[in-house]
Amino acid sequence: MAMTIVESRAVTGGVDTHLDVHVAAALDSIGGLLGVEAFPTTTAGYEALLEWLSSLGSVAKVGVEGTGSYGPGSPDTSRTPHRSC
Repeated sequence: MAMTIVESRAVTGGVDTHLDVHVAAALDSIGGLLGVEAFPTTTAGYEALLEWLSSLGSVAKVGVEGTGSYGPGSPDTSRTPHRSC
C-alpha cells in the first residue's frame, strides 16, 4: 500500500510598505524565495496579501517595514491567533 505524506511548510512574510502599494515577499523555512507580489494599500489589499501568504503554506511570521506613516493598517491586519508580527 502506498502512503501519501502531506507536509505544510512554514512561511515567513516580509512586507515593504509604500503609499499606494505594499510589496510582499514569502520565504520558506530555509530562506528560499516562494514569491513576491504587490497589493494595494486598502483593507481588501491587506486581506489579499494575507490570503496569498496563506496559500503558500502555514504563515509563521510577518515582518513589516515602514517609513513614516506608510503601512499603519498592515500590522493590525496581520495580528491573528498563532501568527506573530
